[in-house]
Formats: sequence, structure tokens, C-alpha cells
Amino acid sequence: MKKGIFVLAFLSFACSKEANDPTVIAPGPSIKVSSFDLMQDKLLTPSCATAGCHLSTKDASFPQHGLVLAKGTSYANLVGVASVNAIALKNSVIRVRKFASGESLFFHKLNWDLSHHGLVSYGAPMPLGGKPISKGQLAFVQKWIDAGAPAMGEVADAGLLDDTTPSYVEEANFTPLPSPAEEGNSGIQLKVDRFVVPPNFEREFFVRRPLNNAAPVYIARIKLKSRANSHHMVLYDFRSKSVLPNLDELRDLRNLDNSLNISTVIQMSNHIFLGGGTDPNSDYRFPAGMALQLPVNASIDLNPHYFNKTSENLYGENYVNLYTVPADQVKQVVKMIDFNVTNFTLPANQKTTITRDFKFDKPVAVVSLTSHFHARGKLFQIKIKGGLRDGEVIYENTDWAHPKVINYDTPILLQAGEGLTSVATYLNDTNKDLGFGLTSEDEMDIIFGYYYER
Repeated sequence: MKKGIFVLAFLSFACSKEANDPTVIAPGPSIKVSSFDLMQDKLLTPSCATAGCHLSTKDASFPQHGLVLAKGTSYANLVGVASVNAIALKNSVIRVRKFASGESLFFHKLNWDLSHHGLVSYGAPMPLGGKPISKGQLAFVQKWIDAGAPAMGEVADAGLLDDTTPSYVEEANFTPLPSPAEEGNSGIQLKVDRFVVPPNFEREFFVRRPLNNAAPVYIARIKLKSRANSHHMVLYDFRSKSVLPNLDELRDLRNLDNSLNISTVIQMSNHIFLGGGTDPNSDYRFPAGMALQLPVNASIDLNPHYFNKTSENLYGENYVNLYTVPADQVKQVVKMIDFNVTNFTLPANQKTTITRDFKFDKPVAVVSLTSHFHARGKLFQIKIKGGLRDGEVIYENTDWAHPKVINYDTPILLQAGEGLTSVATYLNDTNKDLGFGLTSEDEMDIIFGYYYER
């Protein structure tokens, strides 16, 4: 009995000593990491905030997306912030809308399953040039948003971020675009067959495909479908038909050492924008009663562009559907805008802005605009020239490599004698004067688009 009392007394003394002895460290409360911080460390930083993508405002792609996801800035750049994505803006979808993953562009861009988006395409899924995030990571993002997208606190199972189950398997999920005929429509399908995008390479090429049309055709709708990691798909016509590239020959823009293929660059000077853009899965319809006319035996230069930032081969594949209508259903033939400035000088080591006016001699309605300049182009604006809206900026682009394409739901009406003004700003950081030319070391200043006469 005395022994038991002694043991209790000793334990009491030991506990008292531990409580009062500064050399004894008692275990403290476990530190919990918020769901957003976990997502930053395990998803945003390794998959999104990488050099060349969403790391800083100095990344090459920043002018296109305007989004930095580096640690310490990403939350303020995501939650409650409007996107620069034109389709998202049109559909009132912001980057992250609290409690609404279905109205959050961030969630849509991470979901590679195109069927998830229904009839809406938000452009290339992310991370571009990589592989889709896992099924668990995608679920974590959705749960975080639907829980209110808090900056602090635990709202999703942290274990989901360690899941490695693919959320999308390209070879199992990608399906060809049905042709117009298979859909019960009239039209033509053009295709770029499956091709390799080498590791750590940005592959972009051109291939001229024939329409094999024995009579003129009227195109009322252009629909595109591309494999994942496609940055853009653009369709071009040719100014001069006297010298054309060979049919069905793939003409790469870059060699495997990343040097430019000069012969391909030179051929690009003969291009006129025909359709497509940075949304490689778009579906564009001309306004009712309007169509683009293509002549007998027409051909189109298809321009796919893919990224691969992995260490293994990825694959590209593209489909283009041109939906046609009978001539008697066409009330307005849409024509192409090709306003080209060829006489300008950019002094060495200087910023220069070139302004040119282009006028229509008949009343017109502009339905689409895009731009073209080279690497030293910093800002391309298109303004209305003349009339009540004189000087109004209707187009603006800062990404020379991937120019914005704007399709206007409400056509821009211009009277005879009114027109468009190109305002192109360049930074010539070389020690020699530059001007118009066909290589990447020269510059261009072109407005492309569609209009119809009223």
C-alpha cells in the first residue's frame, strides 16, 4: 500500500516538474494548412505557375490570358475576378465565382472533357502542353469553389490532391468530329491526320487542303475540333493564286532546333485570314442569310498549333467542317477584309506607332476582325474612322503570336466614306531601322476580318 502511494507521489512530482521545467517541451497543437494553400503548393505552383505560363507578367503568354498564379498573388487574381476570355465574358463566367464551380472559368479550363462544357467552348484546356490534372485534384478544385472558395480554412479532403487517377485519357476519349453529311447537313470536312508533337516542343505547321468543289460554294458556318494541347487552329486563303504551296504537304514553321523555317515564313505573307483562331474547338456561324463565297476548286491552308511541355510524345489531330448553303438562300455575300500597310519605318531603339486609315466606298457591316504583326508589335488597335463613332476603339490585341479574333454579334455599321483605322505600336529594340518584310525580323501591319455590303 505504501509502495502504491510512493509511485503516485513520484508521478505527481514528475508531472509537476514537466509542467514547470523549461527544458521539457510539451507537444503543441498541430498546424493546419488551408485548402487553398494546399491547392497552391500541390497544383497551382507545379502545374500552372511555371516559366512561360502563369508565373509572372513577364511570361510570353501573359498578354493573352493576363493571369498570374504565383504563390502570394494567385488568390487575388482568381476569386471574383473577370476573365479576359471572350466566351466567358459573354456568358458571365468569371475566373472563380464563390459557391459556383459551373460559373467559374478556372474549373472549366482544368476539365479536359469537352462534353462537360455542353455547347460552350472556353478554348484550350489547361495546363497547355502538359497532361490533365488527376480526377481527385479536379474534385478538390470543385469542392473548394462550391464551399465558397475561402482563402483560409479546410473545406476539401487533402487526400484528393495526392490522387493520380487521370481525369481524362486522350486516346480513349477523343472522338472525330462527325462530317456535315453524317449530321444530315450539306458541307465539306477537312482534316489534319494524327501527328506527333515531339517532347518539349511547340509544333506549328501549315497544310493546304483542296475542297474539290466543282462549283462555287457558300460557307455559312465553320466548326472546329482539335485534340488536347492545341493552342489554335486557323484557316487561311491566299492573296495570289499563281504561286501556291503543294497540296497536302506539311510545312513546319519551326525546325526541331527551334529555328524558323524561312520558306514557310515567306509563304505566310500570301495569307488572308479565313476563319478559326485561338479557340481550337469553336463553332462560328455567320449571321442569318449571310455566307462566305469560295470559288471553284478552292483550297484552304490549315494552320494547327500545339504545345508539348512533357518529356514524351504527344499527338495532334484537327477537324474542320465547312457547312454550305444553296446560293438562293444567301442574301449577303460576306467578303474578307485585307487592309495591309506596307510602307512604314521603325527607327532603331525606339517605340513607334503607325496609324493608317482605310475607307469603304459603299455602306458596309463589319462582322469580324483580327490583326497581324510580328514579334516587335506591342499593341494593335482598330478604331472606327468617321461618323458618330469616329475614333472608337473596337479591337485591341497585345499578343502578336496569337492574335485575338472578335466576332461581333451586332455588326458594326459603316457608311460610304467611313472605314477603319489601324493603330499599331512597335518597339524596335535593335540597332537598325526596320520596316515591312516577310521574315520574322521584319514587321507587318494588317487588319483581317469579314464584312458585307449593305
